[in-house]
Amino acid sequence: SLMQLAKTSSALKDLSDAGLLYISILSEPTFGGVTASFAMLGDIIIAERGARVGFAGRRVIEQTIRQKLPADFQTAEYLLKHGQVDMVLDRLQIKDTLANMIEFHQPLVEDPDKASSKNGRSKVGSRAKK
Repeated sequence: SLMQLAKTSSALKDLSDAGLLYISILSEPTFGGVTASFAMLGDIIIAERGARVGFAGRRVIEQTIRQKLPADFQTAEYLLKHGQVDMVLDRLQIKDTLANMIEFHQPLVEDPDKASSKNGRSKVGSRAKK
């Protein structure tokens, strides 16, 4: 409901104030109040290639403004071209990209050996300071 959008947006402000990263992923379709609030508040916004993203539907907008909209209006690619999202990826690229971003934004540790897991593999965020 609309009340939850305000609460969610407020919680995201608390995350931001705490210095925590918020990555928003827009998939097909992303419409309505979600778009008007927390979907577009990410520190990094990733859209799935070809995803339709908007608040109102195309016909409603065209009837309201009495103009024809561009063919690619409300697509992930249109949003990227106009600076509304940071990147557009194929669905299969999102998982690895997200993992890399999370690892990149982890705090650095002095001793990477202390950040190793039991199986000997490094945990996310175990990058050593150079």
